[in-house]
Amino acid sequence: MPVSGNEVHDKHGNPIHEGDNVYTPFRGGRHEGKVSEIVTTKEEAEEAGVKNPPNVLFTDQNGTDVAHKPGTLDVRNEEKDKQ
Repeated sequence: MPVSGNEVHDKHGNPIHEGDNVYTPFRGGRHEGKVSEIVTTKEEAEEAGVKNPPNVLFTDQNGTDVAHKPGTLDVRNEEKDKQ
């Protein structure tokens, strides 16, 4: 379930917040970056230039601004990655 109220969740049900590091597989590689904005309403989507909210906006590792549906993303837990 990607959205509940104003909170969005990744494909594992973990909440996504601005500033979180997220990633998703994409065309044989992956998009990864820090969340800059979470769009949940039509008005926010129009301002951000995206369609069909909700969307998570971030700049990927190549400097490209991308928008993905929350249910396609994984939140990177850096503390867990260190183990």
